[in-house]
Amino acid sequence: MDDKDLIKRAESELRDAYDYDARDPLFGLSKDDMRGNKMSRRTTLRLLAAGGALTMAQVLPGLRPTKAMAAAHAGGELNCAWAGVGEIVTLDPAQIGQVLQFQIASNIYGGLMHIDNNLVAQGDLAESWEVSEDGLEYTIKLREGVTFHNGDAFNADDVEFTFNRSSDPEQSRHSRVIGNVAELQKLNDFEVKFVLKQPQASFLTKALERSSGRAMTIVSRGGLEALGLAQYGLTPIGTGPYQVTEHVLGQGVVLEKFADYYDPERPKIDKITIQPVDGVEPLAAAIEAGDIQYVGGNPVPTQLVSRFESNPDLVVDIKPGPGFQSIWINPWHEAMLVTDFDKPVEELKKEKGFMVRLAIAKALDRDLFVQQGRFGYGVPAHGTINPAMGYFFDDALATASEQAFDPEGAKALMAEAGYPGGAGFPELKLQTTPNTKRDGQVVANILKQVLGITVLVDPKDFSIGIEEFNKMDFDLRLGGSGGDYDPDDGLVDWMQTASKFNGPDRDKDAMPFGFWSEAESDTAVEAQSVTADPAARRELVQKANAITSNKVACGFLYHPVDVLVHSTSVIVPEDARIPGLHELDRISLA
Repeated sequence: MDDKDLIKRAESELRDAYDYDARDPLFGLSKDDMRGNKMSRRTTLRLLAAGGALTMAQVLPGLRPTKAMAAAHAGGELNCAWAGVGEIVTLDPAQIGQVLQFQIASNIYGGLMHIDNNLVAQGDLAESWEVSEDGLEYTIKLREGVTFHNGDAFNADDVEFTFNRSSDPEQSRHSRVIGNVAELQKLNDFEVKFVLKQPQASFLTKALERSSGRAMTIVSRGGLEALGLAQYGLTPIGTGPYQVTEHVLGQGVVLEKFADYYDPERPKIDKITIQPVDGVEPLAAAIEAGDIQYVGGNPVPTQLVSRFESNPDLVVDIKPGPGFQSIWINPWHEAMLVTDFDKPVEELKKEKGFMVRLAIAKALDRDLFVQQGRFGYGVPAHGTINPAMGYFFDDALATASEQAFDPEGAKALMAEAGYPGGAGFPELKLQTTPNTKRDGQVVANILKQVLGITVLVDPKDFSIGIEEFNKMDFDLRLGGSGGDYDPDDGLVDWMQTASKFNGPDRDKDAMPFGFWSEAESDTAVEAQSVTADPAARRELVQKANAITSNKVACGFLYHPVDVLVHSTSVIVPEDARIPGLHELDRISLA
C-alpha cells in the first residue's frame, strides 16, 4: 500500500468513525459491536471519535505494514535511563501526577482495558464486556486465575476497592475520571457492573484503560494494608507483567519479570533497571558509552537528537507527540498580580499585572523558539489542545488569540504598565529542569530582546521544581504535559479552578486559586466532558481553549514531538510504540 492509498483508507476510516447520530447512546454501534473480549478496530475508532480522541495521526500508524524485526531472544537484562528527573517519587496510581511515573507504573499494574498501537481496545483484566442498549450499564466479566505479585488472588473485590479509593478526591488525584459513574455493582466474584449517569463514549477507552485512565488501575488491597501508603508508592504490588524488587529514591527502580503473569508470552525481558538521569550530557554519556540501552521519562533533549541520529549504534524514532509546554506566570507575584480573571479581557487590560502577563505572552516568538530551542522539533502552541487531537485543534487560534506574537503590542503593554523598555521591572527567575535549561535560555533571550526585561534561568531537579510549582512558589516556570490524547487531559487536568495541577499545595488563605481560575471556562470545560455530540463538544473545547489563551492562563509555548531513543540491540515492535508511554513488557533484546 503506497502513501496515497494509505491516506485514502485513513480518511475513509475517519469519515466512518464520525458518521453517527449523536443522540444514539451506543454511538451508531450495535450491542454486538460493544460486547466480547476484544473490540474491532472500527468499533474502537467510533468510540474514540465519539469521545473526541480520534485524529488522522492516530489512525495512520495502524494501517502501515509492520516492519520486519531483527531476531530476538527471551530473557536478559535491560538498563534504562529515565531522562530529566532525579528520582521517581511515587508509583501509586492514585498519587501519580506525571506521565514519566506512569510510564513505569503501567508495566507494574493491570487495568480493565488496554488500547494497543493499532487502536484496538482489548481486555486486560476484563475478559469480556457487554453494554446495555441505553449506553448506561457496562457489565464486565473479569479474568480468572490472575494473581497479584504478593500471591493474592484478583477478583471483583479488588475492582470495588480500587473504584472506592479512586472515587475519593482525598485519596486520588484522578477521581474526576470516573465522575460519570453513578454506581459500581459487584455481581459475583468475577463480574461487575458500572452504572453511568449518562452515556460516555470514552468510558471503555479512557476511564477503564490501564495506560491513561489511572483511576481504575487496579491496586492491591493486601499490599496497601501490609506496606502502608508511603512504602506502597515506592514498591507497589500489582498484577502487571513486572514486579518492583527494589526502589530507592534517587537511585532508581528495579523491575523483574513476574513469573505468574496471566499472559505466558510476556514479558520478554527478565530484569529492567531504571535509573533517573538529570542533565543533558550525563544522559548522552550514558547511552553513548553503552551503560544504558533505552531512554524513557521526560523528552530527550532536542540538542541531542541529531547527535543520536548520527550514531550507528542507536535507533531514533520520532512520532507526533500529544502534549503542550508553557511558560507558567505566577498571578500572585506583585509585578504580575491578577486576583480575579472573571472580567472581560478589555477590562483586564486596564490592570498592570495583566498587562505584564499579556506582554510576556505576546513577546514569545514561538517560531523562533521552536527553531532555536527545539531544533525544529515542535509546533508553536497557543493553548492546551494539541494537533494530535486534530478534530478539536483550532488552527485559527494562532492568529486570533491575544497571545499571538506581537512584539510592538507587547512593548506598548509594558510601557503602559510602567516599565518602558523594561526599565524598573524586577528580575524574574524562570524555573526549568537541567534538561530544559537551554530552552529556558532561549526564552530568556527572546524576552530580553523584545521587552528588555531580565529573566534568570533557574534549573532545578524535576521533583523539587514540581513541589515548588504545586505550592505556587515560583516567578515563571517552563513545563507542561504529555500523553494528552483527549481534551480532558489538557482542560480538566490543567485549566479549571479545581484542576489537579492548579496549585494543589498552595497556601489557600493567601492564594484563593493557583495559577488560573475563570468561571466561564470552568463551565465550558465541565460541559464538554459529558457532551456526546462531537461537534457540540468541539465548540465547548475550543471556547474554553480560547478563554485560557486570551486571558493568559499561561504563556503557551509549543507542542512537542515524541522521540524514542534506544540501542540497536533493543527490539521495539510497533505494538510497543505508543507515544508518551513505554510498553516494556513487549520489547526484547536482539
